[in-house]
Amino acid sequence: KKAARAKELMFTADRIGSERAEEIGLVNYAVEGGTATDRALDIAARIAKNGPIAVRLAKKAASAGMQADISTGMDIERGCYAQVITTKDRLEGLAAFREKRAPNYTCE
Repeated sequence: KKAARAKELMFTADRIGSERAEEIGLVNYAVEGGTATDRALDIAARIAKNGPIAVRLAKKAASAGMQADISTGMDIERGCYAQVITTKDRLEGLAAFREKRAPNYTCE
């Protein structure tokens, strides 16, 4: 449905405001003028707190999986997760959670 709305806007050249774009799911957030960079940096900081290998592979799985049928998408996700399972970062994340502390990821 989002893709259809996006195409409609492209083909008709209709303009909508940021609030409407957020309302119909075309954008994640509508922000006040001049605050987009702050919002983007806030989101980036939240992402950066997570394991870099896991984030990279989640991005890969989501991007590739969205272009595939459900069965292939699940295979892609399983393959990416299998790569995370063997990392020291995964073990560090689990230990940090168990010990109620911030993780110290090393990209290993």
